Amino acid sequence: MKKTFKGKGFVFEAFKAEEQTPFEQLLDIFKELITHTSGDFDEAIEWLKQLDDEYKITTPEYGIDEFIEELKEKGYIKEEIKPDGNGGMAITAKTEQEIRKRALEQIFGNMRKRGSGNHRTKHAGAGDEQTGDFRNYQFGDSLDRISMTESLKNAQINHGLGSFNLTEQDLIVEETHFKSQMSTVLMIDISHSMILYGEDRITPAKKVAMALAELITTRYPKDTLDILVFGNDAWPISIKELPYLQVGPYHTNTVAGLQLAMDLLRRKRNTNKQIFMITDGKPSCLRMPDGRYYKNSMGLDQHIVERCYQMATAARKLKIPITTFMIAQDPYLQQFVDEFTQCNQGKAFYTGLKGLGEMIFEDYEQNRKRRIS
Repeated sequence: MKKTFKGKGFVFEAFKAEEQTPFEQLLDIFKELITHTSGDFDEAIEWLKQLDDEYKITTPEYGIDEFIEELKEKGYIKEEIKPDGNGGMAITAKTEQEIRKRALEQIFGNMRKRGSGNHRTKHAGAGDEQTGDFRNYQFGDSLDRISMTESLKNAQINHGLGSFNLTEQDLIVEETHFKSQMSTVLMIDISHSMILYGEDRITPAKKVAMALAELITTRYPKDTLDILVFGNDAWPISIKELPYLQVGPYHTNTVAGLQLAMDLLRRKRNTNKQIFMITDGKPSCLRMPDGRYYKNSMGLDQHIVERCYQMATAARKLKIPITTFMIAQDPYLQQFVDEFTQCNQGKAFYTGLKGLGEMIFEDYEQNRKRRIS
């Protein structure tokens, strides 16, 4: 329902959704499909045609061909030569950004851009943001933090109304919070199990990464976000690569991912550092000093597990908390994550795919309010 003012009361009217052009309707669907197809334009269009056949999305006046032409005209797609030498269409940087914005809106809701480095700490002092709390003036406090209203009121209470007298003991200072910055590494498991059993787990993970990237770059531009993927090995990926991310025929080398994450964070000057890890499987792979891979998918291999615990402890010593988002419900895996979390003194969430993005956002917002020292 929609309400409008009329005289001194309200008139309630039926809500009418904002009308979309045929292009806008198809573009919303296309952005969702291109995420699921990992940036494959031809596959996304094929899915769009199938949806159109079933649900009659287009009209005789405006069909899929007209939509593709408008995508080209508006800079959403471009012609390029594919690896096989044939020509084809591919999405542009404009589409990549639109996908990130869509992910942010879907997961976190519409958010307005705010100031940079807007991270509060628990330490009060000569900070940037007023808290509404007051305390007595102490030597060294900045004069511009003195609350004149509260100080004058204090002087009248202390000395009476007969003669005005303001002393150092009457001065009141308003508390402030420092604004700090946060360096985050997001680890995404791309082992084969992320698409096993008929469940697409990689697409929600991609959406979370794209939404988090868009949130940080628009709302907290002084923060840093590094994204890495881990399978048999671990390697960093750019924000630009996220729409094209795919699962590979890999085992799960959690240790390699943690090593790379800690290396990335060691280079950051920010005091606040954290690791988010999205995974659905047990650690099953290690790379040995001679370059060979040690793999064991049968249960929890004690050698691999112990190395994970060692990495968790090492991160704790560096004051880097690890938050694990475990997309699995197996009791023995939960026990492993519990012990891993205890070694790091971090946090763990056992979750399905639904609500994963909201959990990560809430944890990011919560972590940014405290200073890790």
